[in-house]
Amino acid sequence: MITNKHKVLIIGGGTAGITVAARLLRKGYSDVAIIEPSETHYYQPLWTLVGGGQAKASITARSEASVMPKGATWIKNAASSVDPENRAVTCADGAVYEYDVLVVCPGIQLDWSHTEGLTEALGRNGVSSNYRFDLAPRTWDFIRNTRSGTAVFMMPSGPIKCAGAPQKIAYLASDYWRKQGVLKDIDVHLVVPTPRIFGIPAIADNLDKVIADYGINLHTNSEVTTVDAEAHKVAVSSVAEGGTDTTLPYDVLHAAPRQSAPDWIKSSPLATGDANGYVDVDKHTLQHVRYPNVFALGDAGSTPNSKTGAAIRKQAPVVVENIDAFLTGRPLQAEYDGYSSCPIVTSSHAMLLAEFDYSLKMTPSLPGLDPAKPHRAYWYLKKYGLPFMYWNLMLKGLA
Repeated sequence: MITNKHKVLIIGGGTAGITVAARLLRKGYSDVAIIEPSETHYYQPLWTLVGGGQAKASITARSEASVMPKGATWIKNAASSVDPENRAVTCADGAVYEYDVLVVCPGIQLDWSHTEGLTEALGRNGVSSNYRFDLAPRTWDFIRNTRSGTAVFMMPSGPIKCAGAPQKIAYLASDYWRKQGVLKDIDVHLVVPTPRIFGIPAIADNLDKVIADYGINLHTNSEVTTVDAEAHKVAVSSVAEGGTDTTLPYDVLHAAPRQSAPDWIKSSPLATGDANGYVDVDKHTLQHVRYPNVFALGDAGSTPNSKTGAAIRKQAPVVVENIDAFLTGRPLQAEYDGYSSCPIVTSSHAMLLAEFDYSLKMTPSLPGLDPAKPHRAYWYLKKYGLPFMYWNLMLKGLA
């Protein structure tokens, strides 16, 4: 049954959905609806600092109602399928909503079960993850209670949100253990599926120095494929030439799950058709390649940029401009250049801010600081500046 129809229907009330809605309302669009079942909105980039003992989890959460733009219709429901031919979205309770324009930004799905044994191990016996609000404080508990033994930090293969998160916590933990005088007694391993620790050579060179300084064992072209919680071991498998096939013991394990588009997106006509199943959009206009009245941004879009909130900040104005052009019969002219930003915390007082576009060319926004090196100023930006901008400017469509 058709419940209602809206000029612009947005799936997802996370960073992307709220930002786009706020910008559309500022542009004069009055019939904007957001489908979002959650009662709580999270600022996820701070979860790394929570896991590293540098921030409280409570400051990362606010009520969804408090960030919902005034004038937007909040549909407290979960989207379950989309019929782009008939311009309709069906929700979990069977309600159907029609639209003139659809914006798809439901976020990314955390596939914990795709790493054997990980689901059962989470939250106990030293295994945690900063990718979940309830687990980030557990990460800190495990780190500060570790005085010797082996620590493993893992990054999965495939696209993930905030690809720097799996390595950032390794640096924060090592920095803490060094201050406690116990780093020499802990065997630290960082397992990544990529050929180097970062895709931009100048940044990778500096991160190699950070890794060497902490004495971290870096396993490249490798992935943790099995977690054996009873034996306190992980199986590491090579994913490319030069990778490692081995078994590592652990006393503390920080796990980052494999990730993909939500299952209902994967099985929809909007998907790319590959294993990840993201919404198939033009990487510059963010318009769907087959359905011109559908747009997507954020983590569930098929754009080949890093999946970060900083990317959404640059994508949202493009989506809004192009929706306006589409609805008024003009050619789409706004283009997204692939900008993303990856703030990589390297200690409790320094951070490297990797900013780059589709071509992996560095695009620094703060003059005077070498963007390939860690700086104290970036640390304050991460802890105080970016959260302030997020809550007070970005979600209100002002930045």
